[in-house]
Amino acid sequence: MAYLSILWLCLIQTLAILAKTKAKIPAVIVFGDSSVDSGNNNFIPTIARSNFEPYGRDFLGGRPTGRFSNGRIPPDFISEGFGLKPTIPAYLDPTYKISDFASGVCFASAGTGYDNATSDVLGVIPLWKEVEYYKEYQKKLKAYIGHEKANKIISEALYLISIGTNDFLENYYTLPERQSQFTVTEYEDFLIGLAGNFVKDLYDLGARKMSLTGVPPMGCLPLERTTNILEEHACMEQYNNVALEFNGKLKSLVAKLNRELQGLQVVFADAYDLLLQIITKPSSFGFEEVRIGCCGTGRFEMGFLGCLKDNPFTCPDANRYVFWDSFHPSEKTNYIISDHLLKTCLAKFL
Repeated sequence: MAYLSILWLCLIQTLAILAKTKAKIPAVIVFGDSSVDSGNNNFIPTIARSNFEPYGRDFLGGRPTGRFSNGRIPPDFISEGFGLKPTIPAYLDPTYKISDFASGVCFASAGTGYDNATSDVLGVIPLWKEVEYYKEYQKKLKAYIGHEKANKIISEALYLISIGTNDFLENYYTLPERQSQFTVTEYEDFLIGLAGNFVKDLYDLGARKMSLTGVPPMGCLPLERTTNILEEHACMEQYNNVALEFNGKLKSLVAKLNRELQGLQVVFADAYDLLLQIITKPSSFGFEEVRIGCCGTGRFEMGFLGCLKDNPFTCPDANRYVFWDSFHPSEKTNYIISDHLLKTCLAKFL
């Protein structure tokens, strides 16, 4: 699945921002990609999954759940931070019922994007389908606890939206169709339009408190650095510049939506600056290494033996690394960010 499985973390900022307002949050509702997918892709026909070891190695019970991490992911920590349950279940997981989803539910799908063409790359759930699942969830919630209580949860819940990286790295810069239709600047504007429509759709369905996450420094993600041979595996500044430009437009969109939609409270969660700080100054966050992973050299890491659960070359302590690597049946690289990193970032903000 390559770099679409990068799990970045700056949704943690949302907890800090909203905690200061002492907002009452009865539920956390999640939309997006692999950065927040808690296992929906396990139940659709796609290779974009993480339901195998060493994913979930440090999760409750030491089992892979479909989260792209050795442990929990940002929405889990945010939910716990608001005094709700410590993990948010995937909507498509048949082991959960509407009673489990009343205080938090995840509709996210690894590999998806704002652009429907992005979800087609690996056959994952498009964003419009996530919204359809949410509508279905609303009906179930109203049948379960009644319209009045359900509407209260819907209006007061925190909606986490984390998406966009795959649109650039898995779609625009990888496949020819969008490049033939748009310059990169035009494609950014196209995505901003889709993002605005998505927020308005949620608003029309009753959502009022949202966190809209920007894209990370894409040129510093492990595979981009790995393939940047001519610059000795430095960050690819072209991608980083696009990320900064897109985030600037997303911030402007957030301000516009707050002005135009009465009662809406949407915050921009910066996924760029913090991750760049961690990559350039890992020791400040208590990490020993950024470039080198665990299962070998820290480059492509496609060897299966290096990542077997009991193999001595598998990371003995993921907390020492920002990124660590695992084998995927598709024989492409997956990079995991340890849940320790999320907790470290949380401590920085609170």
